[in-house]
Amino acid sequence: MRDKTQTNSTAPGDGLIRAGAVVFFIGAVATLVTVAPLFLGTAPFPTYMYGLCMLMGVGFFIAGAGVLRSVAAGRRQARRAAR
Repeated sequence: MRDKTQTNSTAPGDGLIRAGAVVFFIGAVATLVTVAPLFLGTAPFPTYMYGLCMLMGVGFFIAGAGVLRSVAAGRRQARRAAR
């Protein structure tokens, strides 16, 4: 069945995984920016920056949901092929 899959085709959940990766990356950058003043000895950033750090967890959750959706689609496809 692998030979019938196109290389540019997208499976269910791929969009969620990509979106989760982007959100996670934004959260990681926000975390680095928020922690930097601790090492540089400058004034800390405003409180909303700490809220942006939570995007790492949100992105991880979104990507995990995409993986679970992809697994569920693969199982459905395997069940159909087994019939």
